[in-house]
Amino acid sequence: MGSQVCRTVLADPDLKLVAAVDKTSLGSDIGILLGLSSLNTAITDNLEKALKESKAEVMVDFTHPQSVMANIRTAVASGVHAVVGTTGITKENLAEIENLLGPAKSNVFIAPNFALGAVLMMQFAAAATKYFPQVEIIELHHDQKADAPSGTAIKTAEMLSAQAFGGKEEETIKGARGGVHNNVHIHSVRLPGLVAHQEVILGGQGQTLTIRHDSIDRTSFMPGVVMAIKAVKDRPGLTYGLEKLLEI
Repeated sequence: MGSQVCRTVLADPDLKLVAAVDKTSLGSDIGILLGLSSLNTAITDNLEKALKESKAEVMVDFTHPQSVMANIRTAVASGVHAVVGTTGITKENLAEIENLLGPAKSNVFIAPNFALGAVLMMQFAAAATKYFPQVEIIELHHDQKADAPSGTAIKTAEMLSAQAFGGKEEETIKGARGGVHNNVHIHSVRLPGLVAHQEVILGGQGQTLTIRHDSIDRTSFMPGVVMAIKAVKDRPGLTYGLEKLLEI
């Protein structure tokens, strides 16, 4: 995701890539690493120094649940806006970010999913629960994904109607019905060959409705990332969810 974000920023005439931070390929020129010409921008593992020396306006974070909060704190302390696509961020994390942003000059934009189709899928599913008494979520991701269920699945469950079915049937194998969040069953699948996929299955009398979104390539997230990068400076405080930028 980091490499794809860099390619996207470089391709946008309104944006400029000024720094690259990672724990690997230290010292490598990010342009050469991406298979492009030299950009004279070396990869570093010192985020604070990179933000300061590059005079970056926006930090884009696609890292890991264990490191994302430290990165957000560093960006806010440096007066840099943050766009975050790392999942696994908790309600407690969001509360901490809001407290950090109180006296700060920077803003933070967080989205569980930057794919426009995924955001529409969540919105359509939330609207459909008015007419269906039961619903469950199946989310499928690549086997290297660090968290389960996905942030998208959790946010979807939170958006669905309170009437959604929690289920109390006895399970022959514990956990076979998945986990339950906000009274909604969530089933997580992790397999090589997948990227990011989710379906919401709603059930009613004599019928089911399935609303599914598939990201078959990581480029699917890039239009949303660019939207957030360009919008974050004008959205004071914390913004959570790409739908805030869409006219739905």
